[in-house]
Amino acid sequence: MTSVFDNGQWPPCPQDFNLTAHVLAAADRLPDKIALAVVKPTGAQRWSYDRLRSAILGTATGFLQSGLSPGDRLLMRVGNSVEFPVAYLAAIAVGIAPIPTSSQLTEPEVQVLIDMTAPAAILHDGQTACPDTLRVIRTAQMSEWYGLPPAAYAFGDPERLAYIIFTSGTSGKPRAVCHAHRAIWARGMMMDGWYGLTEHDRLMHAGAFNWTYTLGTGLLDPWTRGATALIPAQGVDHAQIPLLLKRHEATIFAAAPGVYRNILKSGPLDLPKLRHGLSAGEKLPASIREAWHNATGSQMYEAFGMSECSTFISSCPGTTGLSANSLGWPQQGRRIAIVDETGPTPIGSEGIIAVHQADPGLMLGYLDQPEETRSRYQGDWFLTGDLGQMTETGEILYLGRNDDMMNAGGYRVSPLEVETALLAHPDVHEVGVTDIEVKQDTRIIAAYYVADCDLDPDALGAFAAERLARYKQPRLYQRIAALPRNANNKLMRRALPEQRPG
Repeated sequence: MTSVFDNGQWPPCPQDFNLTAHVLAAADRLPDKIALAVVKPTGAQRWSYDRLRSAILGTATGFLQSGLSPGDRLLMRVGNSVEFPVAYLAAIAVGIAPIPTSSQLTEPEVQVLIDMTAPAAILHDGQTACPDTLRVIRTAQMSEWYGLPPAAYAFGDPERLAYIIFTSGTSGKPRAVCHAHRAIWARGMMMDGWYGLTEHDRLMHAGAFNWTYTLGTGLLDPWTRGATALIPAQGVDHAQIPLLLKRHEATIFAAAPGVYRNILKSGPLDLPKLRHGLSAGEKLPASIREAWHNATGSQMYEAFGMSECSTFISSCPGTTGLSANSLGWPQQGRRIAIVDETGPTPIGSEGIIAVHQADPGLMLGYLDQPEETRSRYQGDWFLTGDLGQMTETGEILYLGRNDDMMNAGGYRVSPLEVETALLAHPDVHEVGVTDIEVKQDTRIIAAYYVADCDLDPDALGAFAAERLARYKQPRLYQRIAALPRNANNKLMRRALPEQRPG
């Protein structure tokens, strides 16, 4: 047997389709139901389905009246606020492609993205770092648009571009990932294959509005099902989340593993309504899964995915007996394989986890990078870059990355990008970057540099902060005598921690 999971295709996406219309369809039958509650210990801001739809389609009208046109791109520099998902769906509703970006990015990092995507305008909240190089639309205007006549949905081919997101590239430069309208249709495979999500659920996501994990799992998917989304307000810390989960009767909780770790430190947990937790963004340590179950009595279900295809392997309610290092099983409707240079491997053999090119959730490609896009395929298979092994039951075991990509709190970070930024320092001759484990289940980014003398780590940190988003910045700086290289002069990043001090 070869390592291929194929239990049938997902039903095809309708040919006349719009992502936003699909997400907001529940508003027709549930207009008064709470779609979103932005919660904090002192209260909540609530949005009904009818109010949410009115705000989104009014904002879509506002975008068009402001001079944007279908086919334009809109770069989003918006922090952790409800304006983020409203603007995102409004743009897609009328054929404008939103480009969400992390609020942590610095001005130089944002300028790189602008140069790559050539947006017609920037939606800016007036607070996040943003170069003054393009026409700006302020989020403050949006409240005036909520009452405008609703824009008509732009229906069309589900294969057309809907939105663009960024992922770190192995070359050190970010890659602009283009997704089609059909991407939201493919997320239906997660509803049962990971979430166990129903219309009656109240799903809380611990992330910020402007993180793609929150946007999909925490907002778009609950709205697609007619459920209620709960999002902690800006400023809520992890220790306050258990109170909010209980007070707002959350039935499902979603977060990255690090958030679960912090919550478990906050004290006893009393969550009588919680059915289960969801984890994604980085590999879930078994110790956290076990500790959560002991503290709450509920299970935690992990999912594996990437910016190019969201999540496609997961455990879910009803699955039991996970193996060590298990990611779960391919979701029903997916076609997943473990491949080597010759194609799908025999069952039980190591290889790269791959997604079939026909998967409806797979990206259209990298913007203006056809060669880079083709390089990610081997025949009909899109290569994730992660190593795995398939068991006879179809379970996927995780064996690590096939390259030097790092994981920082759920964000994939290219070491080349960090190294390039640090090499701009006048006293750094060479530098290598990798992630290291500092204690059980906790990894940080570490920079190992060659210089004439020891450099002040605080000064290096300040230098990095001017050029890199917070999650990309090293937490450790160590001077070493020389960078470790192989016979072909390639930097061996995993050997960096073993080098003698400079």
